[in-house]
Amino acid sequence: NMISNPVNSTVPIAAEVLKKAGKYDEKRLFGVTTLDVVRAKTFYAGKANVNVAEVNVPVVGGHAGITILPLFSQATPAANLPHDVIVALTKRTQDGGTEVVEAKAGKGSATLSMAYAGAIFADACLKGLNGVPDVVECSYVQSSITELPFFASKVRLGKNGV
Repeated sequence: NMISNPVNSTVPIAAEVLKKAGKYDEKRLFGVTTLDVVRAKTFYAGKANVNVAEVNVPVVGGHAGITILPLFSQATPAANLPHDVIVALTKRTQDGGTEVVEAKAGKGSATLSMAYAGAIFADACLKGLNGVPDVVECSYVQSSITELPFFASKVRLGKNGV
């Protein structure tokens, strides 16, 4: 699992390094984008007036700025939020890291929330490795969904990775 930023760059670099070493397995290299999901869920829950623990918002694309694409249209529980609210939630999710750095006056970043997101993803990986069925998380992985070689999307985790 790659959690070091910029994930959009470190994952493809890691893939190339692993290929050169003859150790690359596309099913086992994950870019952790869970912090984007945590932010999207939190912001959505606030506007939808629902418990964040009951919210799911898939986040696809990448893990930097405008590459972060929260799919609020697929959020559960569904809430009929106005278009302008969805646009604002999307922008806030995309700018979440910058918002934290600015709030800390440039003297820190989202360390606790990143640790929380990392723990969520690690727990999901362990569940998958232990054979728990239907463990699904969003992650930046090698993909054929788009023309891009890597893309963040929902992935099902299992004993063999994706």
